[in-house]
Order: sequence, then structure tokens, then C-alpha cells
Amino acid sequence: MTAPLRIGIAGLGTVGAGVVKIVAKHHNLLAHRAGRPIAITAVSARSRGKDRGVDLSGFAWEDDPVALARRDDVDVFVELMGGEAGPALAATEAAIAAGKDVVTANKAMLAHHGHRLAEAAEAAGAVIRFEAAVAGGIPVVKALTEGLAGNEIRRVMGVMNGTCNYILTRMETAGLPYEEVFAEADALGYLEADPQLDVGGIDAGHKLALLAAIAFGTRVSFDAVEIEGIGRIGIEDIRQAADMGYRIKLLGVAQMTGRGLEQRMSPCLVPADSPLGQLQGGTNMVVIEGDSVGQVVLRGAGAGQGPTASAVMADVIDLARGFRVSTFGRPAATLAEPVPARAAAPAPYYLRMTLVDKPGALAKVAAALGEAGVSIDRMRQYGHADAPAAPVLIVTHKTTRDALDHALRAFGATGVVIGEPVAIRIEAV
Repeated sequence: MTAPLRIGIAGLGTVGAGVVKIVAKHHNLLAHRAGRPIAITAVSARSRGKDRGVDLSGFAWEDDPVALARRDDVDVFVELMGGEAGPALAATEAAIAAGKDVVTANKAMLAHHGHRLAEAAEAAGAVIRFEAAVAGGIPVVKALTEGLAGNEIRRVMGVMNGTCNYILTRMETAGLPYEEVFAEADALGYLEADPQLDVGGIDAGHKLALLAAIAFGTRVSFDAVEIEGIGRIGIEDIRQAADMGYRIKLLGVAQMTGRGLEQRMSPCLVPADSPLGQLQGGTNMVVIEGDSVGQVVLRGAGAGQGPTASAVMADVIDLARGFRVSTFGRPAATLAEPVPARAAAPAPYYLRMTLVDKPGALAKVAAALGEAGVSIDRMRQYGHADAPAAPVLIVTHKTTRDALDHALRAFGATGVVIGEPVAIRIEAV
């Protein structure tokens, strides 16, 4: 019989325990599919005595994940600790230095150190696989590196943070303000220890940077991702977007343009009847557009024990089969240094503002937009009884963000705009 593929798991939280469960439950199935048995030989975690709901008695224990990575009876190091640096990075580097393949769910580590780690792995004859780092159970990395490898990718976009999608969906369906739904999501345990990783768009930005590197053959450039979270989205924006036939999503978009590589993670309006517009709750969706295949839509659970552990095992099985591919789909030395796009492609924008309710206020706003070269497609004033301020909604024709920002700065000099306007891009999907 072919020798088993021996794996060592560092990190026995939700996902690590899920991997142990899959190996135990589907031992024979995995062996048939991989062409050889898959065996867990050793594990590591912060606490040895914690009850994780799985039997760990048959595995060697290492307190130090670096020691686990160097063990002679570990062929594949499975890193599920998380964190941009610290033990996760040190153990991954140790595994690579020992010539071992690595499977990881660590998007932050790869977004910040991915190119260097890819170079080191190739020099050592090792492979790094990270399907579980992006969109949970959705096989989007495999789709880009394998299924769509014959295409020139035109655009990658998607909803890549289930917590944000839950919050925005809940605001719409329950009619609740952001602050209340945020507190609800926190109580349910949906938020990271640092909530800004979720609602600030950072978590999703890490994922977008990794997909962009694969899709466009560039080095990972997380620092070039333009990131805006969902904290400024009010219930009034949710309602008014719905009134116009749109829904608001935290949407990641990456595309190569004549201006350079455009990478942005920000709230956008999308048509309510589009696949992205119909996405509800904590589900993720990634849309890939290729020159030959057209548009491909991948939808599924973006987090959770089962889906993420499933993605980890997909990578492990590929390695057991002997299937090896460069970390980002091509040799690290061939990945180009990306030129960040200085401005996003033109698009229509949704603007919400509050105006002093006096004659000529709308005319001053329209003049500021016109002087910036921004034309108005639609304008709507909502009922405000006898209040001294009037809520106003404007949808522009296609414009650049630079032109729009020029207009927004000019609003302050009109004397009629109260507070800071909200501007949200309307994305063609």
C-alpha cells in the first residue's frame, strides 16, 4: 500500500477541530480519493487540556508549533493558528525551511508576507496551498489556478465577508439601524476580536489582494487595496437603495486597467435582481469574468467549521495525489510588481445629504456638481414635515471618484449642506 500522507495541525480552534473530524469520519473515502491514506500524526495548540469535541489521544502533541513544523513524521504542515506574524509565520517559515508543504487558512499572513513565502517555498521545493484563506468553502483559488487557467481574467469581484453581509441584510429585512445590528452580531459571536477586521473591510481586503495576485499575475499588494468599511451605512441608505432597485454590499473589485491594477473593497450599490444583490445573510459570493468563459458565479458558505475545514482538506488531498502548483498559480519570479491604479474606473454614484430647507439650496448643490463635471441622473427629496432640514438623494451619471470628491469638497462652501454627505459607488454587475 502507498505510504500515508502525514499531516501536522497547528491550531485546534473551530477549523482545526473540523479538520480532525473530517479525517476521522471520512478516513476510507479520503484514501480512495487521494490514492493513499491521510493520517494526522501530530498537533499543536495553546492549551493541551481544552475540550475541543474531538479525540486527540492518538496524536503526538507539541507545545511549540515550530517544533511541530520540523517533525520528521510530518509531511504537510497545516497552519490554522491565524495572525499576520507571530507563531503562525515562524512555524510556516520553519516548515518551508524543512522542505515541507504548507496548507494554511491564514489570509492575513499571506496578504502581508505571501510573495516572500512563495519564493522561499519554491526554493525549498515545497508548495503553499491556501484555498481555506479565501471565501471559506468556495473553491475560488482552485477555480482561478486550474479551472479558468485558460482565460485572461478581466475582473474579480465579490462579497467576501459574511459578517458584513449579515449586518447589511439584517438592516434591510428588520429595518434596524447599523448600531443595533452590529451589537446583535457581536452578541452572536459573528465579529472578530477586533471588529474592524470585519466591518472595516480589512479581512475582506486581505482576501481580495490574494485573488488579484492569482488573477492578474502580480505580487500580492494588500497595501494598495483601497478599503472602506460599512460603518457609515445608515438605515436610510438601505431603504433608499431598495427604493431604487438596489442593495448595498461590501463589494471587493479587482481589475487590470490601462491605469494599473485596481483593487478596492468598499460599500457599493448593486442591482437587487443580480446574483450579488440576491445574496443574503452570511453567505459569500465571488464573480469571475474571463475572456473566453464569460462570467462565472461561485456562491457558498464563507466561514464556519465545516466549510473552511472542507477547503483545507481539498488542498491536503491535492498534495496527497501529487498535484503541485505554484502558490499564486505561476512561479513567484514571474509575478509582476503591480502598478496601483491611481483612480477607479468611472461609475455612477449614489449621494445622500441633508440640506438647509431654503430656496436655492438644491441649485447650489447642482452647481457644485456641475462645476466638478458631475452630471445628475436622478434627484429625489424625501418628506421632512416642517423640519428645517431636508434629506436629499442624488444619483449621478458615470463619473470619476476624483471629480466627485472635488464636488463633495465644494459642498462645504455652499452653506446649505448639513454634515458630511454619504457617497456610494453603483457597481455594474
